[in-house]
Amino acid sequence: MSEITVVLPDGSELELEDGATVEDAAYEIGPGLGRDTVAGVVDGELVDKASELYDGAKLEIVTPSSDEYLDVLRHSAAHVFAQALQRLYPEAKLTIGPWTDDGFYYDVYGVELDEEDLEAIEEEAYDIIEEDLAIERFERSREEAFEVYEDNPFKREILEEEAAGEESISFYEQGEFEDLCRGPHVESTGEIGGFALLSISGAYWRGEEDNEMLTRVYGTAFESEAELEEFLERRQEAEERDHRKIGREMDLFSIPDHSPGCAHYHPNGMTIRRELEDYIRTKNDELGYDEVWTPELNKAELWKPTGHYDTFKEAGEMFAWEQDDTEYGLKPMNCANHASIFDDHSYSYRDLPVRFSEFGTVYRNEQSGELSGLLRVRGLTQDDGHAFIREDQIREEITRTLRIIEDIYGHFDLEVKYKLETKGDNAVGSDEIWETATNALKDALESQGLEYDVEEGEAAFYGPKIGLDAVDAIGREWTIGTVQLDFNIPERLDLSYTGEDNEPHRPVMVHRALLGSFERFMGVMIEHFKGKFPTWLAPEQVRILPVSDDNIGYAKQLQNRYLDDFRVEIEDRSWTVGKKIQQAHDDNVPYMLIVGDDEEEAGTVSVRDRQERDRNDVEIEAFRDHLEEEVESKATDVTFLE
Repeated sequence: MSEITVVLPDGSELELEDGATVEDAAYEIGPGLGRDTVAGVVDGELVDKASELYDGAKLEIVTPSSDEYLDVLRHSAAHVFAQALQRLYPEAKLTIGPWTDDGFYYDVYGVELDEEDLEAIEEEAYDIIEEDLAIERFERSREEAFEVYEDNPFKREILEEEAAGEESISFYEQGEFEDLCRGPHVESTGEIGGFALLSISGAYWRGEEDNEMLTRVYGTAFESEAELEEFLERRQEAEERDHRKIGREMDLFSIPDHSPGCAHYHPNGMTIRRELEDYIRTKNDELGYDEVWTPELNKAELWKPTGHYDTFKEAGEMFAWEQDDTEYGLKPMNCANHASIFDDHSYSYRDLPVRFSEFGTVYRNEQSGELSGLLRVRGLTQDDGHAFIREDQIREEITRTLRIIEDIYGHFDLEVKYKLETKGDNAVGSDEIWETATNALKDALESQGLEYDVEEGEAAFYGPKIGLDAVDAIGREWTIGTVQLDFNIPERLDLSYTGEDNEPHRPVMVHRALLGSFERFMGVMIEHFKGKFPTWLAPEQVRILPVSDDNIGYAKQLQNRYLDDFRVEIEDRSWTVGKKIQQAHDDNVPYMLIVGDDEEEAGTVSVRDRQERDRNDVEIEAFRDHLEEEVESKATDVTFLE
């Protein structure tokens, strides 16, 4: 019998008989591993342990201790939900039920559900888990599979498309329930320790608006109830931090129906954005960038040589149209425009680096169902920058940028995780260029002592990049800024500078965004700080609370004479002091100054911060100096008076 060779995670090779499965390979490695095998990862895809292997496959065995085990468990939990649903609603037609990062969802047709229905389904699901039903894989002929789903057009479409050409169709059964599925699954329903149904939404079949509207039920599952409870607590905290809710409460932004995917910044939100812009401008100055502006409307020809046109147009992500026999578009990125500015001038090797920065607004035609507040938008403004450098300047340019990035995120109390994203299938340029660029980024990261993960195949099409993930206050990771090295666009656009030998040379291009986009970064910040912004960013830094109307004049005197450099409001409504304090707390104002007859007579203030610390008889000059120091140092939290 012929043999095949598979590659294990440590790089070693394992020889197997042709036709061997993931489970066979596990037993070949060792009987203990064979008994523990739940599934396999073959060339990056999670598969059933009964899946046949092929020559040259990269194989990882999945056991209950593997990270992927939770995905398998949640896939089985989706089947438990579907079984419970059909016990209670036999008329429901099932479509698909994949696992997700946080759990699973299942799309169903022919039944309307509400929150009370979910409680009943969840109770039935726990009965199924208690029954500890074996989950077993079996196969049907294609003809038999179509007979099973004679009344389910959704499953029949899956058979016609995803399973086209397959004569043997994979099913899984548990008790009386069976479902068309590739797997993988755990051994029994009893392995699910914690199970919860979370929410209901609508979803179009296949994501196409012309198709049937389905009911999508979201759920989650864990190995234990304790893990489930911890997840639900984190989820509740995340809901309380939702930037859309806080954005409404603090009047920061809106996304009206007439501008889907494009934010309107209200005065409070614009105050924060201006502070961010000013801060990033200072960092651009430190890095030696010259600010430019380029138009959002361009001829599509601009992006064809760089490869952006094909990439964005084929993905349907570019807003483009024909006018007077010419195709125009809204720019999806800024780099081609910056390259055009570079190409307008002549440079020698002594002039490099040449650096351009721009708060450039770009547009991406994201799907309507994927839009999410400020975190996923169609119109976004990047704190973009492009440096044109010599090859011998790569290390210094990247390391300087990384040092600034570390400094920036410290002012937001965000931990940064670094990812090195390497060449993908859509890459342009030679392997040699990619290897040079990738090694240069590795060298810069390691020279700074920064830990990083390698994400194979995730780079942009034109060059490898360092991706930045920010870890927020409740441990969630958000993709934000980036540093990318690009040998390809200068080549494609024929950019050059005059070298020391008086000959033309090709510059290297560095793409970098320190925050990423203002929209996404603000969304992350709102949730990270839960609306309690550091004083330097807070839309309102101080609120003066007169005890009575008689003290409003003193409040105005304090505002105009001592605090005119800060964002200060006077609460002049005829409320009790207690109600004024509560409102200021609800509005997340960092500092309150309470002024009554005693304070007015002494020329002092009583200071209270949003953490409910207070101090009486404070000299206004002392408070002003404290406030000034806190704002200038960009402290990440309110620092109360000594």
